[in-house]
Amino acid sequence: MTANTESERVAERLQRSSARLSYDPDVDVDWLAPLVDGAYGKAPERCSLYGTELWDRLDEDQRGELSRQEAAAAAASGIWFELILMQGLVRHVYNSDPTTHNAQYALTEIADECRHSTMFARSIAKSGGVVRRPSRSAHRAGKVFGAVCGPALLFAGAIYVEELADGMQREMMRDESLQPMIRMISRIHVIEEARHISFAKDELGRAWARHGRVGRELIRWAIAGMAYVATSELLHPKAYTSVGLDPREARQVADANPHWRRTKASWAAKAVEYFTEIGLIGGPSRRLWRRAGVLD
Repeated sequence: MTANTESERVAERLQRSSARLSYDPDVDVDWLAPLVDGAYGKAPERCSLYGTELWDRLDEDQRGELSRQEAAAAAASGIWFELILMQGLVRHVYNSDPTTHNAQYALTEIADECRHSTMFARSIAKSGGVVRRPSRSAHRAGKVFGAVCGPALLFAGAIYVEELADGMQREMMRDESLQPMIRMISRIHVIEEARHISFAKDELGRAWARHGRVGRELIRWAIAGMAYVATSELLHPKAYTSVGLDPREARQVADANPHWRRTKASWAAKAVEYFTEIGLIGGPSRRLWRRAGVLD
């Protein structure tokens, strides 16, 4: 892979930014501080059952526990996708000139994602999260996605998941009612993922331009399917069983909950707007985006 002048400029700028402002979660998160009793893991109005009869049946302790378990499920899904992304970035570097800024920034991003995955794993353990792995279907889908995706799909997937997380975590880091650990983790992730999104958009622009009509339609379907799976992984049956709910009933209620659909759409709005603008969302595959609850 030969160096592209514009990609080199972007990557060099991102490398400089990484050198100026990066975090070490082992040091910058106070892992020894006790959790604050009663503090939520995410805002109650951002919980999947908020506004439903099932939510009304939960007492305050159960609502707080559900929020913490849903936050843990989101962290577990973050680890799942970051591992997939790292596979793709390693292939990207493998096919590149390692002396370029582009390859070196990709290596920097891999290092970031390693730290983020460790940070999320520690947060799950610290908060008593019962969700530690993706669902079986997502695990299988991730294996396929990680093994076969080309640059356009890889970087489109990165943009979607990182923008989804960004929408959620920008709220979390500003919400003083949440666990301080959750707020700091969200802050670290938001700041560092902003660079990853910039890199992915630059790479996606060139990769998308190389595809013709048939290739683009295949990518539209593939990214829509990935977005559906990734969005679904924000919830996990164990989060519901942890507060005594039937997981099948609770998931059905959540999927039908207009408040939860608006929450997902709000978090995914930047990615959906960008993909629509460049033509990555369109045609029959829009139905999967609607099914994911992030598109009207």
